[in-house]
Amino acid sequence: MTETTGGRERFLLVSVSTADAPAATRVRVWRKLRSLGALYLQQSVCLLPDRDAVRRQVARLLASVRADGGTARQLAVNIADEAEYGQLIAEFNAERDTEYGEVVERAPELLKELEMETARGNATYAEVEESEADLERFDKWLAKIDARDYFGANGGATAREAVERCRAALAAFEDAAIAAQAGTHPVADSDTSALPTSAKLRAVE
Repeated sequence: MTETTGGRERFLLVSVSTADAPAATRVRVWRKLRSLGALYLQQSVCLLPDRDAVRRQVARLLASVRADGGTARQLAVNIADEAEYGQLIAEFNAERDTEYGEVVERAPELLKELEMETARGNATYAEVEESEADLERFDKWLAKIDARDYFGANGGATAREAVERCRAALAAFEDAAIAAQAGTHPVADSDTSALPTSAKLRAVE
């Protein structure tokens, strides 16, 4: 459930101090809040949307901080000023766009690898498995960003398209590997014209 007031979403203001807690607690808090997509207003103070799933995770985290000797608090806050509310949403989206941009930046590496192995005539099952593992990492990475993309950052569509291009290229590469193993379409350095076009995809535009 998402808490809203006047059509605007309510936020959780989270304040954490781990000064009297073990160093491991500080690292755990930082990792958890980052995984949730917290927007830091200043050191140790951040905002998150007041949604059921987020609220439960924050409550568990803060309880563990207190158990470790730290101090922690969460407050539900409404942003009355429309312009300020819009600015906060923009800042959340800007952070997600940065993360999506990293996916877009890295995706061409997989495409280039598939293209290079195709040109070498190295469309093999082993290469398919290796590339599948790379694609799975992209899927997991994208899923984590999606989970904390609370306000639909624009970069999400571009990142998903980049990953889908990798998926299409890998499917074509796998087809080439199957054909090569069956001996129906031998793959050689001098002849890659028989390969599906998607197997030759280049970097994301």
